[in-house]
Amino acid sequence: MNAEEVINDRRVILSTLWIFVTLNYLYCDVLSLMSAEMLSALLTGTIAGINMNETTLLAAGVIMEISIAMVLLSRVLKYKFNRLANIIAGFIKTLIMLGTLLMGGASYHYMFFATIEIATTIFIVWYAWTWIQPETQKEVVQSAN
Repeated sequence: MNAEEVINDRRVILSTLWIFVTLNYLYCDVLSLMSAEMLSALLTGTIAGINMNETTLLAAGVIMEISIAMVLLSRVLKYKFNRLANIIAGFIKTLIMLGTLLMGGASYHYMFFATIEIATTIFIVWYAWTWIQPETQKEVVQSAN
């Protein structure tokens, strides 16, 4: 695979987008820990009315694992499952981020990162949705030449 094929390979681009959005999720969380208000809430064990118990933390881990797993899955899954997994995962992560924003009380840095994260996951859904099967894509390119 030459450099142009790598750039045009949707698997590589999708995987890179999942890395980008995951880093944004993580850095937003890191910055949140620098907030005295958030640290105080963490010490009480309740954030925005949500009890931070083992079940909640497990759920948060599963939600985060979606984007982490998509970094790998975007590279290794075959076309049909890859496309479907990216559409579903992108849709789920978009809904979750929209939900957290609609809960209210978000800080400026959270709204900033959430906007980037939502835009990225919407793009992932669109990019996967418009992905033409590789054999079909080659036929389209050949017929254009």
